[in-house]
Amino acid sequence: MAVVNTVSSSARTMWPASRAGAVLTVNLSAIAENYRYLVSRLGKTACAAVVKADAYGLGVAQVAPVLENVGAKHFFVAHVDEGLALRPYLSPHTSITVLHGPRPEAAEVCVRNNLRPVLNSLEQIAVLRNLAAKIGKPLDVAIQLDTGMSRFGLSEADIDTLAASPELLTGLSVSLVMSHLACADTPENPANTMQRERFEAYAHVLPKAALSLSASSGIFLGPQFHFDLVRPGAALYGVAPQNEGDNPLKPVVGLQAHILQIRHLSKGDRVGYGLTWQASGPCRVATIATGYADGFARAGAAAGCAWYKGYRLPILGRISMDSMTVDLSAVPEGLLEEDSMVELLNESYGVAAVAKAEGTIGYEVLTSLGRRYHRVYTAAA
Repeated sequence: MAVVNTVSSSARTMWPASRAGAVLTVNLSAIAENYRYLVSRLGKTACAAVVKADAYGLGVAQVAPVLENVGAKHFFVAHVDEGLALRPYLSPHTSITVLHGPRPEAAEVCVRNNLRPVLNSLEQIAVLRNLAAKIGKPLDVAIQLDTGMSRFGLSEADIDTLAASPELLTGLSVSLVMSHLACADTPENPANTMQRERFEAYAHVLPKAALSLSASSGIFLGPQFHFDLVRPGAALYGVAPQNEGDNPLKPVVGLQAHILQIRHLSKGDRVGYGLTWQASGPCRVATIATGYADGFARAGAAAGCAWYKGYRLPILGRISMDSMTVDLSAVPEGLLEEDSMVELLNESYGVAAVAKAEGTIGYEVLTSLGRRYHRVYTAAA
């Protein structure tokens, strides 16, 4: 793997390597490989790319063109302004869909910038219907159905209302009908089949359109869940799609943090806020330049670690806002010094491992990675 470009294109990525406390590496080739792998499982089903939350924290300006270059023609974001920010990095004909739909004040901005809104309620449908009448042409929209998650989408009663009163969709060209699976990361959960069957039944009474049910994990439930379009997000960035078994996806991120200070402790010395960790004997510890403001949750300290040349460096005490302390006892004396770098994310200890230590999910780890890293984007040589 070779570094082919170092990108510092916004305030988010402006910190130079000479001043940043840590370096986040994003492997763009791995993102491209993950997209191709997902496509290989799909047959004729189209594969979109979800790049909300700044491509899950990794930089939409760098990530989105890579995904378009390997074949993605449909992109999904959560908010209208995410779509506006994404548009300059994609070809004009590439589809961008706004999952939350626009708030009433944002509807006209949404459609005039060629962003397709997902309509999640009869009220949103009414807003877009009125806007279509104002503009004087049909508007391309998606409709989301609530098949059991009770989060977004039309209820069964709403769907019955649309079926009985199709004029409510006057002026709207429904090009996609979608829903979202609640338990796709646990294949044996009967809710998956229940939601799929509801989705098929509900969609049957609506205008004919492309159908989409699955995001990342749903792809791995099999062809009966694929329909016309799938919407992977976290899987593109290397997050395991299922709770059990090996992860078939390539790791995407690496993180190295500088050592700020090394100390020799004696038996009984304590570390960090609250003095929650106590040395049982003489040891060496290092304070490194990453903390909870950089995406490492304070609550997960006890089980977390850093790495140096294969040596595991357990995190000691509580993680601070800007730093954490790790145990250097396993590393031979003299091998590490101040300003050396240790790894917090690598190919064998990735976001899933950090998430397990923190009691959360890889999605949260990725999207929490902070703004203070120097960022390096790599591609295959």
